[in-house]
Amino acid sequence: MSDSLNASEAPQPATTPAQPGTGEEGVRHLPGVSVRHTRSKGEPRFPDGPKADPAGSHFERRIRSFQPRRSRVTAGQADALQRLWPKWGLDIDGQSVVDLAELFGNDNPVVLEIGFGMGEATAQMAAGDPGTNILAVDVHTPGQGNLLNLADHHGLGNVRVGNGDAIILLREMLEPDALDGLRVYFPDPWPKKRHHKRRLIQPEFLSLAATRLRPGALLHCATDWEPYAEQMLEVLTAHPDFENTAPDGGFAPRPEFRPLTRFEGQGLDKGHVVNDLLFSRVQR
Repeated sequence: MSDSLNASEAPQPATTPAQPGTGEEGVRHLPGVSVRHTRSKGEPRFPDGPKADPAGSHFERRIRSFQPRRSRVTAGQADALQRLWPKWGLDIDGQSVVDLAELFGNDNPVVLEIGFGMGEATAQMAAGDPGTNILAVDVHTPGQGNLLNLADHHGLGNVRVGNGDAIILLREMLEPDALDGLRVYFPDPWPKKRHHKRRLIQPEFLSLAATRLRPGALLHCATDWEPYAEQMLEVLTAHPDFENTAPDGGFAPRPEFRPLTRFEGQGLDKGHVVNDLLFSRVQR
């Protein structure tokens, strides 16, 4: 596993002059430099890339567990979004059921990862287990571009990037027992009490996820927010569709397949405690 997977963006080939319709004529964009392009009203940010709101108003309004983060997209990330989205991207519009074998081009087991940040850990896990497909979902456009960039640079054909609401994906677009695993690493802890209802790991979410996980599939959560970890443990332990794999019924050691991320390392340096939870989907 290459250490270069930890880079925030994979190395880019030499740049060429911009083509008509893609930016300013004759301007060379350098890797790592933010893209600044004035779009006309109604012009999509990435014409061949992820949609700004793939599900639109087709589904009910409800409390979201995430907030889209708007930050600048580098030239390398923008190039990856334009070039690779038609091949490796999935807009979560809720309008059709996804054929995962067709999406990945094989029948290998599929793990869903909800929230992948900039994608470094996802890329490392994909490189370490090429026989497992990873469908990684997030709403952060720079992270989507960065993961596509990493997957392309390192030849990770077992990665697909989903754009949109993972709840809609689970509920509307996946068949029962379609997944061999579910990963939720460092979700937003929503620390204020009045925001706890926004936390992802809730009984309703677990009931939905259980319908899409095959028996024996692993649900793996990790967080550095101890009150949230305790809530996760309580909710998962009480749910009839999941069973704790930790012999003592508590938290589990970090498994070798989950990389120590840069974000996690910074937290550990500050004295944060990171807790992993590994629960299996029970046979019913």
